[in-house]
Amino acid sequence: MASVVVFGSFPDSLVRFRGPLLDAMVAAGHEVHAVSPSAGAVLVDDLARRGVRHHAIPLARASLNPIADARSLVALVSLLRRLRPEHLLAYTIKPVVLGGLAARVARVPNFHALITGLGHAFQRAPLRVIAAALYRIALVGARTVFFQNADNRREFERLGIVGSRHRVVTVAGSGVDLERYAPAPFPPEPSFLMLARLLVEKGVREYVAACREVRRHRPQARCRLAGWIDDNPTAIRREELARWQREGVVEYLGHLDDVRPAIAASAVYVLPSYHEGMPRSVIEAMAMGRPIITTDAPGCRETVEDGVNGYRVPVRDSTALAQAMMRYAEAPELIAAHGAASRRLAEKRFDVRAVNRAMLDAMGLS
Repeated sequence: MASVVVFGSFPDSLVRFRGPLLDAMVAAGHEVHAVSPSAGAVLVDDLARRGVRHHAIPLARASLNPIADARSLVALVSLLRRLRPEHLLAYTIKPVVLGGLAARVARVPNFHALITGLGHAFQRAPLRVIAAALYRIALVGARTVFFQNADNRREFERLGIVGSRHRVVTVAGSGVDLERYAPAPFPPEPSFLMLARLLVEKGVREYVAACREVRRHRPQARCRLAGWIDDNPTAIRREELARWQREGVVEYLGHLDDVRPAIAASAVYVLPSYHEGMPRSVIEAMAMGRPIITTDAPGCRETVEDGVNGYRVPVRDSTALAQAMMRYAEAPELIAAHGAASRRLAEKRFDVRAVNRAMLDAMGLS
């Protein structure tokens, strides 16, 4: 049995994205600790029921304040020295960077990094240089570096962040529980759904513009949007969201604890993101038998065989997105065929049990 710490920047992600992995670690007999910024009692209790102990440290996810980051690093080092784990797994940029540094200072024998996408920092040249340098420093002593798509892996190799000194493993995202996300009947009317954090780079504005165009031709079509606004610098403005609601172009569902009813109530899933690691919402919709419209972007393109289980469109192209949506509105017989293909692809590539088995094997925890 080993002691394992899993470190993420967003408390809810410990259950929503890493929950099955934590369960697999506990089932393998390991002592598992989860670390994030302060979490609510419901989440802490959920983790405890899984056999995972939660520890809170201060962490400003969207801040570039070096003093705040130094406090986070000191808190993490102190925690690791107290817990003395054999393994530390960190995911998303700030936990990976801080985790890599803290693991060396606290002498954690095995540091593993999960790259869940390149994020906001890699979309702007000045920030990309800084982010690459931080990753390079943090991953010097990493035992394993996981990627969720081949594009991100190639970019890290091109920049010299990872190389022959690393064990590099590509996995199919976070996987999906194929039993929990079971196929559901389609609603009678043409309907579309987008689930995402409400960020510009998720393609929210392109989705709204495409919905506006689709509803101009097909007023009975329904477009739903679910997600939340946080402190990310690229977050959609609240007044902009309110304007869309007043216009009636989209039905805003808010932040959903369980996305399955929303997926079941919609016929087609849409995610026009500019970049992803591997979009969890897409593979959940695939498992539930929904056609997918997404972009030909890193992380997204791996989920769609164009014309088989959905359509890929160019990034930032609301016109092409509307055209793809109109194909389903005008030929609804495609929905069932493409939805069935999505389910088959989810079963073949994205079974969470296979993904977690590959990660535990690579980490030496199976």
